[in-house]
Amino acid sequence: MEVIDLERCRLDARYFMSTSGNFLRQTTDQPFFILGPCVMESEDFTWDMANRLKALTSELGVSFVFKASYDKANRSASSSFRGPGIEAGCRLLAAISDELEVPVTTDVHTPEEATIAGEWIDLLQIPAFLCRQTELIKAAAETGNVVNVKKGQFLAPDEMKNIADKLDAYGARHFFFTERGTTFGYHNLVADMRSLYWMREQGHRVIFDATHSVQRPGGLGETSGGDGVLAPVLARAAVAVGVDGVFMETHVTPEKALSDGPNQVPIDELGSVLQTLTKVHEAAHG
Repeated sequence: MEVIDLERCRLDARYFMSTSGNFLRQTTDQPFFILGPCVMESEDFTWDMANRLKALTSELGVSFVFKASYDKANRSASSSFRGPGIEAGCRLLAAISDELEVPVTTDVHTPEEATIAGEWIDLLQIPAFLCRQTELIKAAAETGNVVNVKKGQFLAPDEMKNIADKLDAYGARHFFFTERGTTFGYHNLVADMRSLYWMREQGHRVIFDATHSVQRPGGLGETSGGDGVLAPVLARAAVAVGVDGVFMETHVTPEKALSDGPNQVPIDELGSVLQTLTKVHEAAHG
């Protein structure tokens, strides 16, 4: 694959991050996919998911970034499973990246975590609830890695300009914004597809998070609920509008997942979902 001038790629969906931190030309102009389980439930589980997703995306010929969280820091209850922690989690993701030759991403929660993860992780994700934390944005930008900021459930699309200004000010050369729904009443989110258009119109690269957009935060009392069956539906709409990437969490058995099970797409159904999204993109954008 041809390595290209980094200055040309920021607004072009035909480029994505490699494990070396460069941007490489994709063979098509299709959106890339961020796929993986919500949390690293165990080392064996995480390897199994990564291998399954690598095989599936290679078969379908789509670009893929592997995602898994080392710490679910904002769980509803103190007793909820959180993950293996930053050191073990980042080392595992780096090993997966090296072995399978795929970029990897995970969420960071503090400036210190951003600095540590920056040594191992290709794409640093800033959670929606932390999207305005200046020191976290600064630390992520200063790693030199690609940064993905999830739009807060409390923000309007045009407010992301302020976050873009921070990223620019602190030297982030490549970043994405992710739409993941807006708070609408108790235990409910609404994904406004206009947000995707408006953020891209501002000149930003945009990802749509299909699974967290159907989350029902705190909807089950001590855990969040969700409408996972709707995740592929919203993903189709987002791809038709136009996005640079699609984020979907997936699991072998979502009903047994240790975090966000109700939102996740069963991995046995993921292949047909990705094929459909590819066809939607071709129909809507030629």
